[in-house]
Amino acid sequence: MSSRPPMPPKLFEDPEAALNEAIAALPSYEATTDNIRIVVRAFWLDDQSQPDEHSYCWGYRIRIENHGPNTVQLLERSWEIIDANGHIDRVRGEGVVGEQPILEPGGGFEYTSGASLDTPSGIMRGFFHMVEEPGRRLFDVRIPAFSLDSPYQPGIVH
Repeated sequence: MSSRPPMPPKLFEDPEAALNEAIAALPSYEATTDNIRIVVRAFWLDDQSQPDEHSYCWGYRIRIENHGPNTVQLLERSWEIIDANGHIDRVRGEGVVGEQPILEPGGGFEYTSGASLDTPSGIMRGFFHMVEEPGRRLFDVRIPAFSLDSPYQPGIVH
């Protein structure tokens, strides 16, 4: 009896599983601050980009893991989005994707979002502003810098 490896999920049968598998194969950028681990994977969105009109789009998936002994909540996010010309766009807002997730010890939260630039490459970095229970201690968790690369910027690696 032969043993074959499991078949990858079929896109039309389970699009979420197929997307998760594709994203998991991408390079990851990781950082840990105060027992909170951040893992980022970025991907090029060809179908949403219009290079002829200087519109370049990426998606990114972020996983936040609480490896500490206390419950934490993500209150706000702060981003620096840096294009290939060095222009910095600063963005600050409440929560992520409309949520202010609470992470119990050992718990995690994952979300997918996107960014667009006028240049074919760039970098994003930032912080999640968190509160820890008990005591309501406020602290910042670093989001590692990650590269936004497109096929329209050949030969550049961040």
